[in-house]
Amino acid sequence: MRFSGKKVFVTGASRGIGNAIAAMFRSEGATVTGTRTAPGAEGKDACDEWVLADFSDLAQIRACAEFVRQAEPDVLVNNAGINRIAPFAEIAPDDFQLVQQVNVFAPFLLCRSALPAMARKRWGRIVNVSSIWGKISKAHRAAYSASKFALDGMTVALAAEYSAHGVLANCVAPGFIDTDLTRRVLGDSGIQALIPAIPAQRLGRIDEIARAVLWLSSEENTYLTGQNIAVDGGFSRV
Repeated sequence: MRFSGKKVFVTGASRGIGNAIAAMFRSEGATVTGTRTAPGAEGKDACDEWVLADFSDLAQIRACAEFVRQAEPDVLVNNAGINRIAPFAEIAPDDFQLVQQVNVFAPFLLCRSALPAMARKRWGRIVNVSSIWGKISKAHRAAYSASKFALDGMTVALAAEYSAHGVLANCVAPGFIDTDLTRRVLGDSGIQALIPAIPAQRLGRIDEIARAVLWLSSEENTYLTGQNIAVDGGFSRV
């Protein structure tokens, strides 16, 4: 029960990686609030409380940030994100802007809201869920990579300013993780073609991402800050 008495806020907690993160925090004693874009039963048991927040809407981002300011969480996990894949010359400017809004601007406002209370208590943890495409990139990932590299840069700046106040900020960069979205996008044939490029020779599991996030968010982490840790079976390093 590493997080007994701790308040945790997780964005994008209704499914996939975010749901696993929220559920694991709750299983270790935290009081967990999560965001979702619409009401529904999916992933409902992962959180003690839900906030409806669609980050494609600026007003909802600001409302969510105000909720965070008042809630004063001990741990903030910015997991919600979107992707738009297209050749560079065909990226719609509105799509590019939307990806930055959801993947960078929303975490920026939520961090701003959480930091004052964390600094006052001289303890806090921020984990921003990035991607291997925020450490390396490839064709058709310009919008997404731009957002995830930006998220990493913001995290480093946070660490530079707040680590001395007891607030540690880091990124976790998932690789190819076995989620419904991955299987829908790649298909079985695409996954089998990908596996040889992953040193671990398999897709990652959502609980493996969640465990990394929880350790970074725990009192066991006393000195690791400003890092972007790839949990990718070695893909981005080999």
